[in-house]
This record gives sequence, C-alpha cells and structure tokens, in this order.
Amino acid sequence: MDLTKDSFDIEPYKAKEEVIRQTVNQIIKDFAMFGMDVEFPVSMEMVYENLYHQLEMHISGLLAMNVQKLMALLYQIDIPEKDILQAWEKHPELTHSQVVTELVIYRELRKVIFRNYYKYYKPDPPPTE
Repeated sequence: MDLTKDSFDIEPYKAKEEVIRQTVNQIIKDFAMFGMDVEFPVSMEMVYENLYHQLEMHISGLLAMNVQKLMALLYQIDIPEKDILQAWEKHPELTHSQVVTELVIYRELRKVIFRNYYKYYKPDPPPTE
C-alpha cells in the first residue's frame, strides 16, 4: 500500500536484511525518545507484521490519549501534518492509526536508505580554478 505521493520506490530495499535492521533500530530509537518501547522482532520473516503491530498499538493509544505527544513524535520522525491529513483522505478504508503507522515505517525506511546512500556516495571533487 502506498500512502505517499512521491515516486521514490522503496520496494528493492524492503528485502535487504541490513536495511530492515537499521530501519527497526531507527524506529526503536525514535520511539524511545518519547518513552515508548518497541522491541526488535524475533523473526526476520515476520518483522513487518510484528513491527507494524507494535507501532499501531502505540499510535492508537497516542491518538486516543495524547495527540500532542504523537505530533511531537511525528515531528521528530519528519512526517508533516499535511501528509497525514492527505493520507487519511486517500485511505478512508483504514483507521487513522493504521495510516500513521504506515507513514512512520515508510519514512523511517527512507531515512535509512538515504543515510546509507550518502554515507557511501563519493561525489567527484569540485573542479579547481
């Protein structure tokens, strides 16, 4: 399911175990900053389902009890409110917490992919005068 409007294709990275590990670790770190525990899934085969379930429970609770904390978390993760509202409109078949959970996982995966790209990308040196 694609909740985002950009054309960045994450599919080739979803099966790379190291990218998955880095993404889960990023999610664990970001949620821990707000006092929420996310455990690393035991099985790599069920990593998405396990992670999704954990995050959706946290997000559902925040939507019901502490929207300000949720908004601070989403700011930390770098998910603009307008993106959330657009995704809610595009996917009325999903609950609000399901939409936000998908956006969180997608954004964290993108962060990891871009961080890895720029970590290993060596541009040509600038031309000399």
